[in-house]
Amino acid sequence: MGSLALSRVEASDQPAPSIAGEVARIAREQLAPLAMGIDDGSVYPADVMRKFGEVGAWGSHMPPEGPADLRCAIQAMAAIGEVCGATAFMAWCQNTLVWYAGNSTNLKLAKRFGDGFSTGRVLGGTGLSNPMKSFFGIERLKLKGRKVDGGYIVRGALPWVSNLGPDHYFGTIFEREGEPGIASGEPGQVMFLADCSDPAITLTPCKPFLAMDGTGTYGVQFRDVFVPDELILADPAAPFVKKIRAGFILLQAGMALGLIRDCIKIMDEVGGPLGHINRYLPQQPVQFGELAAELEAETMALARDPYNEEETYWRKVIALRLRAGDASVAAAHAAMLHCGARGYLKSHRAQRRLREAYFVAIVTPATKQLRKMLADS
Repeated sequence: MGSLALSRVEASDQPAPSIAGEVARIAREQLAPLAMGIDDGSVYPADVMRKFGEVGAWGSHMPPEGPADLRCAIQAMAAIGEVCGATAFMAWCQNTLVWYAGNSTNLKLAKRFGDGFSTGRVLGGTGLSNPMKSFFGIERLKLKGRKVDGGYIVRGALPWVSNLGPDHYFGTIFEREGEPGIASGEPGQVMFLADCSDPAITLTPCKPFLAMDGTGTYGVQFRDVFVPDELILADPAAPFVKKIRAGFILLQAGMALGLIRDCIKIMDEVGGPLGHINRYLPQQPVQFGELAAELEAETMALARDPYNEEETYWRKVIALRLRAGDASVAAAHAAMLHCGARGYLKSHRAQRRLREAYFVAIVTPATKQLRKMLADS
């Protein structure tokens, strides 16, 4: 582990409640009024993201020494997700950025960025959608890099990277090319931090999405970008990715848990006026409450040990993430049916939750990739 001095939640049988509680308060008071604007793309909640960082939301999962513990980070993300799924996704992006820096052995990088990322003073995301697919044989790496004095020159394009802006950073991977000693057909990979303020990096707004347009999502073009050694997270990247992959996936559970909790609330809210007819629906809020409790308990158990190298642990992480995505879609679907016509109004959050739930199911690693990973492991 790197030497980052990030804020720490002491390990215990339960995650510390103070951070998640403060995050929940900020979400209710400051994020809730922005949720519709974030959904339609008119708002990017940078100020609220920094507020979350100030109360420790982005630093709890990387202690300065000893094993990492993701439980508090996931609970804080779930608290955000109860209010806004788009912001929960951005929370995951920020948490993964901290996760990358916190696990890097590049001490210069750790000293330069550790505190800024973990406190939210510097925002950013994760550009590992394409690399994660490439590591499991689904896509080829879209970025190429060649060695030069003091670093690499990188070119290529990534179609979607989120939680970005002109002063943001994100982590991603390029494939080395033209380097002596690299076997033909087996080039090495290097993971690095990309600086969005670099004039050779272009952020292009994406076409409108079904939901979550305020997530700072852009296509990113690298036009012979010089990446200095000080921005290299891991070289080679493959062992590093194996170390961080469980945490990368487990942190996504926060998005699902928060969304499912709110879908249960939606069903309960219409229980009074519509309970007499909703009781004929096959899926009831009490069932989703039980499912959410099961998912949370399993998540918390796995989140205590993200560096576990056993294959059985890795399979449990994949299986949990698959269940979380399926449960998100099922809960949001049920919430829509319980609401009936009132949930079909654009002003009702039930339809937003359904659209956000599909994102939980398709964000990398998507449902189909997770099933492939289980089949291959």
